[in-house]
Amino acid sequence: MTDGKKLNTRASGVIAAAVMCSRALGLIREMLFAGLFGSGLMGIFTVAFRAPNLLRDLFAEGALSTAFVTVFSKKIEREGPEAAWRLAGKALTLTAVFMSGVSILGIVFAEPLIGVLAMGFRPEDAAQVVLLTRIMYPFILFVSLAALAMGMLNARGVFGIPAMSSSFFNIGSILGGAILGWALDPSFGPRALTGLALGTLLGGLLQFLTQIPALLRAGFRPSWDFRWNDPGLREILGLMIPSVIAASAVQINVLVNTTFASFVGKEAVSWLNFAFRLMQLPLGVFGVAVATITLPVVARIAAGSDRTHFGPTLGQALRLAIFLTLPAAAGLFVLARPIIALIYQRGEFFENDSVQTGLALQYYALGLVAYACVKVLSPAFYAINRRWTPMLVSFVAIAINLSLNYFFIFRWNLGHRGLALATAISAIFNFVVLYALMSRFAGSLDTRRLLQTVLRCGLATAALTAVCLAGNTYGSAWLDAPGFVTRALSLLGLIGAAGVAYLATCFLLHVPETRTAATIITKRFRRNPPRLS
Repeated sequence: MTDGKKLNTRASGVIAAAVMCSRALGLIREMLFAGLFGSGLMGIFTVAFRAPNLLRDLFAEGALSTAFVTVFSKKIEREGPEAAWRLAGKALTLTAVFMSGVSILGIVFAEPLIGVLAMGFRPEDAAQVVLLTRIMYPFILFVSLAALAMGMLNARGVFGIPAMSSSFFNIGSILGGAILGWALDPSFGPRALTGLALGTLLGGLLQFLTQIPALLRAGFRPSWDFRWNDPGLREILGLMIPSVIAASAVQINVLVNTTFASFVGKEAVSWLNFAFRLMQLPLGVFGVAVATITLPVVARIAAGSDRTHFGPTLGQALRLAIFLTLPAAAGLFVLARPIIALIYQRGEFFENDSVQTGLALQYYALGLVAYACVKVLSPAFYAINRRWTPMLVSFVAIAINLSLNYFFIFRWNLGHRGLALATAISAIFNFVVLYALMSRFAGSLDTRRLLQTVLRCGLATAALTAVCLAGNTYGSAWLDAPGFVTRALSLLGLIGAAGVAYLATCFLLHVPETRTAATIITKRFRRNPPRLS
């Protein structure tokens, strides 16, 4: 396999570090605003942000980025960089025009949309949600342009700058939200939420603007190009139609959860949101990093005449994703409450909020490995021109989630934790079916080796879980200490000890991915990065 057609594990390390920075800033953002506004007001903001944020996941980070990277990578492989840059200019123009229209429609029709999302809210709370939604709808325009810029840079082998761009979103939203919120209402009451919405817009704009210098260095020359009758654009749009649902089934499930959660209470919306964001930390650091480096590689393999490496390369990526996310899922499940309390419990975020958010996190964690594997698998279907398959599977997964939500909330009274459990179950279903279908379409995914990885990593995860349980039992005095520093050091020490137990057991069991992950983490890279064995 040529260098351009194998997984660049050094790049995955760069992406993981950048995403870790972004997720850390995201946690700081959540900590700050949870303490300032509390779970009630943050529930209002969360519902208001849900619609534009869902569109970001469907278009910007889902369908648009997946389709564009696939076609752009093939264009480079077949026609060279110049043709690819011309396609990029047309795609950027079309995206700017289309997303501007979507933003206008979102502003105009915000009221009926929120009537569905906030069905269980009081009228005064729903009215404020409508106002905030209208302020934030242009966010989708900025992040869509940022996603295109990220796709261009990733296809050209530039990963660090695009991965860091989301950090600037968090910086903009933190500074803008805090300063503008305080200016509108120094007590950070309901009026201050308007400042938080404006800060979110500022963050989205920064996410796009910070990538422009890297794009110019890579060779892109921006210009308006309205010649949209282009085969490459048609291919991108053709991939996007099924991908709109398929690439973001989990996010659609979260949207459905929001409607059901509104019947539990606006606090439940916040509990689910905070828990899901924490689960996205390992998902982004590990799952998204592996998926990001995998898509350009498999797209180029699919575009070539020799596809024998397609299945094995995808299997390598899946094994690495499992190796990285399985221990994270176990750690989040066992340490959910102390993690939530350390990060959020201050100001207007109280102990009961920590307990309820921790319950949601535990149930979300059950689907973490499946979430990560779907991130890797779903885009690969578009590379082999099986664009409708993930969409159809996602339809079924969404139907399962919707049905489970109804029974868990209205029949079995599981509350918000039932919504998290339904999301996890639908994600597991999505992964199992996609894996079975990809095994048929792509040939061997090395299923035997994947099962060996699951078994060995499962044993290592048992060691990690034992350490976490022991720490929870015998170290509760430190984990629940009054001082933040004591609690933080105790929790970090426990997580570190559990991580060492996991890696040590993996070494003893000769898990092949251990060497690759150690290389990524320690950044001891060779000129030619190692292939996964």
